[in-house]
Amino acid sequence: MDTGELIVSHVQELRRGTVVLACLALLEEPQYGYALLETLGDTGVAVDGNTLYPLLRRLEKQGLLISEWNTDESRPRKFYRVSPEGAQVRTGLLREWQELGASIARLTEGGC
Repeated sequence: MDTGELIVSHVQELRRGTVVLACLALLEEPQYGYALLETLGDTGVAVDGNTLYPLLRRLEKQGLLISEWNTDESRPRKFYRVSPEGAQVRTGLLREWQELGASIARLTEGGC
């Protein structure tokens, strides 16, 4: 495996955990899956539908998201939003993310 392939592989690992935090952050306001997929992509968090939709179902099953169907339009859409427990988890994950970023910065800047 060449260096480029190794980087791509490790970037995928890094991104995998960030998608949960990104979803919990974005779903303060209700969104349906496809809109969330586009918003994530527009903000640089690349994820495909085959990853996002099972993740949303898993987060809902864990009690971190609440969903409801909107049938007001011709095409029903399932909207997701963060639950109170999800907001607490988001706060904890965000704190950990910031601490990890600060740690990596110290390591790479020689300040450890």
